[in-house]
Amino acid sequence: MPRRNKGSSTAVSSEERALYVISVAAELAGMHPQTLRIYERKGLLEPERTVGGSRRYRIKDIERLRHIQDLTNMGLNLEGVRMVMELEAEVERLRQELRQVKEEARQAIERTHKFYKRDVVPSGTRYPVPYAGGRVK
Repeated sequence: MPRRNKGSSTAVSSEERALYVISVAAELAGMHPQTLRIYERKGLLEPERTVGGSRRYRIKDIERLRHIQDLTNMGLNLEGVRMVMELEAEVERLRQELRQVKEEARQAIERTHKFYKRDVVPSGTRYPVPYAGGRVK
């Protein structure tokens, strides 16, 4: 996850902004602030930092914390959680890649269709049908 400083000049939506201090993020996620620090040390979470070094959490970070909590409640240890989350990220990356490949294939098919010669042959007749002054031979 890229880190952005508080004074970043790029426009960021309110959902992507790191607004929450650790105590608020922990409360929103339903856990103790120390748990967030542990998850950060284990590499499960990477909050943004202010210039002064304070942690700031985004909505996505809080959603990630809830997902970690769901996985640990199912019996996974933190290494298992890390592995599951890595696999989920890989699946999402592959889904995006597949969508991109499908779109590229669709565009290639459209380009190919533009080059087709579009001769229409009437069904039930021999091709080519000789023309003899208004009568078919």
